[in-house]
Amino acid sequence: MRIILLGPPGAGKGTQAKQLSFELDLAHIATGDLLRFNVSEKTVLGLKAQEYMNKGLLVPDDLVIQMLKERFMQADVKKGFILDGFPRTIQQAIALDDLLKNYNWRIDFVFNLDCSEKVIIQRLSGRLVCKNCGANFHISNMPPKRKGICDLCGGQLYQRTDDNEETIRKRLAVYQQESAPLIDYYTKQGLLRQIQADRSQKEVLEAMVSFVKCKNDCRAL
Repeated sequence: MRIILLGPPGAGKGTQAKQLSFELDLAHIATGDLLRFNVSEKTVLGLKAQEYMNKGLLVPDDLVIQMLKERFMQADVKKGFILDGFPRTIQQAIALDDLLKNYNWRIDFVFNLDCSEKVIIQRLSGRLVCKNCGANFHISNMPPKRKGICDLCGGQLYQRTDDNEETIRKRLAVYQQESAPLIDYYTKQGLLRQIQADRSQKEVLEAMVSFVKCKNDCRAL
């Protein structure tokens, strides 16, 4: 089983990918984590990526694809994976398709977490991030047990400077321009399933699991 999660910033992709990974016993591949790992471990690919990052440039798609290629060779991916954070553009989707062909693999589901702008702004403007492990919390929706302290590792929580309403709206505009066309791309392949993501984390997770269980008999939940 191989699954891609799509959705705008604040739709809950990272949280849902982790929960779905546990529920279905599939590897969770977050390309952001993959990039950070390669940079921190100073791998050959990580060092190349760091050169671009030091210049304030985006890491090229071919480097990310190479990182994914290495990740796909690990044992836990044999049963399948949930891909979180990639692809973000049509070009990346095509590159991913080409990579999967090398393994005779195909994507089974593409879940689009459809979330309203109002809910996204509420979620992101109250988001708290751990400086140590990167775990996410929320001031009101999912507060930590101790104020300012990560429940998982005890690290310090902070609010990202770009988690303000003006910047969030700009990020959503960029998403609509660059990533939203992926919805059409995967719809034409018969892979896209719409998930109403304004709901609770539990309800969103249950909807995705239901899709997997009913396979092609469902179109939207």
